[in-house]
Amino acid sequence: MHITNIEIAIRLILALVLGGLIGLERESMGRPAGFRTHILVSLGSALIMIVSAYAFSDFMMGRYDPGRIAAQVVSGIGFLGAGTIMREGANIRGLTTAASLWTVAGIGLTVGCGFYFAAILATILVVATLVLLNKLEWGYLTSKHEILTLLIQDTPGQLARVFAVLAKHEVNVFNVELSSEDTGDAKLNLEIELAPKASRVKIIDELVSTPGIRRASYK
Repeated sequence: MHITNIEIAIRLILALVLGGLIGLERESMGRPAGFRTHILVSLGSALIMIVSAYAFSDFMMGRYDPGRIAAQVVSGIGFLGAGTIMREGANIRGLTTAASLWTVAGIGLTVGCGFYFAAILATILVVATLVLLNKLEWGYLTSKHEILTLLIQDTPGQLARVFAVLAKHEVNVFNVELSSEDTGDAKLNLEIELAPKASRVKIIDELVSTPGIRRASYK
């Protein structure tokens, strides 16, 4: 089998564009694997597919399986995807980016073997999934981030009492800022994530009824 230089250029450029479209969405979300990473994965996968399908076919006289080299991309991309997965307390972040890298590798392989329609359609579906479903999740399905501000006594064990109440209501804490006040108390700013069915009023009521917590409010 033979392929022209123009066809090679078309496939590589198309892989770059399709990978870049998905990478732009990940970049806009501030993910560790963004625009350039997705381009390189898609471009590299397409190149490997081209080499696998065409570079050795004349030498092997029909005994060559073009899928053998390309198949290693599917398993190898898992190591790159694993680098985007991070554990933050009880939460796991980066799974969607790892999945998008794996999908981009598949798109690159698809472009490399000449299935343009499948690659373009897959890219459209991936971008739609990342953009549209992300808005749906944040709007209806998942909990939302809040800033919880508390004025507490600056005494040993007071933070433990705060976190005990939050744990009871299954509140996830992402960031903690503690500063001292002139009155001798401490101001505590917490970036939290409330479960969809959590009662904001009940959480506040229980916090302010806890000894040592003088005031609690959401920003």
